[in-house]
Amino acid sequence: MGRKKLHHYQFSAQADNVIESGKDLYKTIKGKWKELYFKNDGSIVVELACGKGEYSVGLGKVFPEKNFIGMDIKGDRIARGSMIATEAKLNNVAFLRAGIQYADEFFEDNEIDEIWLIHPDPQVRDRDEYKRLTNPGFLKKYARYIKPNGLFCLKTDSDFLYQYTLEAIRTQAEYEIIDHTHDLYSSSLLSDHHEVKTHYERIFSSKGHSIKYIKARIL
Repeated sequence: MGRKKLHHYQFSAQADNVIESGKDLYKTIKGKWKELYFKNDGSIVVELACGKGEYSVGLGKVFPEKNFIGMDIKGDRIARGSMIATEAKLNNVAFLRAGIQYADEFFEDNEIDEIWLIHPDPQVRDRDEYKRLTNPGFLKKYARYIKPNGLFCLKTDSDFLYQYTLEAIRTQAEYEIIDHTHDLYSSSLLSDHHEVKTHYERIFSSKGHSIKYIKARIL
């Protein structure tokens, strides 16, 4: 392990805004995010596969009245988001280091107001569909965690994942697609973007890729 990565892991181990294995909240936080961590009654927004948590941090600055949780298995990436949130004194941003397949251990039914997926790996091979974070199995999980009338939102540069997700959502009785666009930056939905761009989104855009966006509501 490189020195920089080791430093990141050590930072996470000490950071109050990182919840990971070995910390007390890791086993007690389910259903109690507002009570045990945020200590307020603000809505809860979760960014799945958050990477460095750029979207959680960005939205945390825009919406100080809301609570944001970036979830990812990569401790090195989460540490970077934790550092930025700590420097910015964002008490409304937390990070959860865990695999999304284990989300049942951390979120109670109807505990979340919004779930965001920002440029997840499209997993284009058929044999990898089970890893695709918008496959029907994952969508059913998300629908349990999100409150009625809560939102599920996807941003992606992948035409494949955009079309796949539209079709997958339409098979789920718990979802209603509110809006979608194959070119967010040329769309009337641009205000949903809140001017928050991740590192990879800037790269995709600079290469001429359009950004696709889906917003669905839980019934």
